[in-house]
Amino acid sequence: MRVLLLGADGFIGRRVTDRLLMDQELQVTVLGRRDSADIRFDLTTGSPGALARFLDAVAPQVVINCAGATYGSSRTLIRSNTLAVATVCEAIRRSREPARLVHVGSAAEYGPVPGGVPVSEQAEPRPVGPYGVSKLAGTELVLASGLDAAVLRVFDVVGPGAPTASLFGRLAEGLRRALERDESQVRMPDLSGYRDFVDVRDVARAIQAAAVSAATGVINVGSGHAVRARDAAQLLVRASGFEGSIVEENRQVLLPAQLAGAGSDHLPGHHQPGHHQPGHHQPGQHLPGHRPEGHRPEGRAVPGEPVPWRQADVRTARDRLGWRTQVPLEESLGDVWLETACRV
Repeated sequence: MRVLLLGADGFIGRRVTDRLLMDQELQVTVLGRRDSADIRFDLTTGSPGALARFLDAVAPQVVINCAGATYGSSRTLIRSNTLAVATVCEAIRRSREPARLVHVGSAAEYGPVPGGVPVSEQAEPRPVGPYGVSKLAGTELVLASGLDAAVLRVFDVVGPGAPTASLFGRLAEGLRRALERDESQVRMPDLSGYRDFVDVRDVARAIQAAAVSAATGVINVGSGHAVRARDAAQLLVRASGFEGSIVEENRQVLLPAQLAGAGSDHLPGHHQPGHHQPGHHQPGQHLPGHRPEGHRPEGRAVPGEPVPWRQADVRTARDRLGWRTQVPLEESLGDVWLETACRV
């Protein structure tokens, strides 16, 4: 199968590239702005006609769009997450043999949702902020294109390669500096929100599964359970061996080393016989941060994103793609630390 991959240099795109290249049945061509791409093309400035000519030359059966921007001005986000998607859709429509399109969306498209309840693909999107709005506009363009297309609405991605501007990329760098300088505190923003963390390698598997499937429409990609960001941060702290404290927006958070003798054996991520690690949710059990339906968490919103709760309903991904997560959150964050600690 011939695959054209867009956005191969991004956090998710790099893992998708690795996974696709391992499949000997796939012939992968990379299109992007960098010299490493097989085809040099800027989706934010290039015309649909020019892209269509490249499509005719490559004749891909599937186009995977991992391109986009997470940070930047409103103009940058709109150009990267909306205008670029319009260019891709129009180019595929103009090509001689229109390819299937797998587009990477974002859980930020949903905006605020009821606490304690998994959000399904049928929920009405109400994004807040330029990022969520620009991503939703891109999704709507794909869905209205008339193409054979699937949009994977990816939740909170973690794992090795996480950008330093991301929550755990920032925390890992802060921990590294604190250990190097023998500092006792690391400062972080509010960590009270609940998030559905999913490893980037699991996301890459979902994208590959979507590429070879016949599934269409929006499909949530997440772990299927919510974890308080503060609890997840403790997993990363434990992996680092840092024994100081996290100062979280004018409040100090006690960490495992400071809680000895106060029930620290049962903190998130401490695996004991009969306890399941994060990422291995079992029916009837409540993992750290997970709440039964109807319970509304008291967590405050993340600064700049008033969404205190995010949890995916992943039944569609399971049923249509045959996909489930494989990497536990503890392992994912441990790998984030390993990569950060080894960085020169």
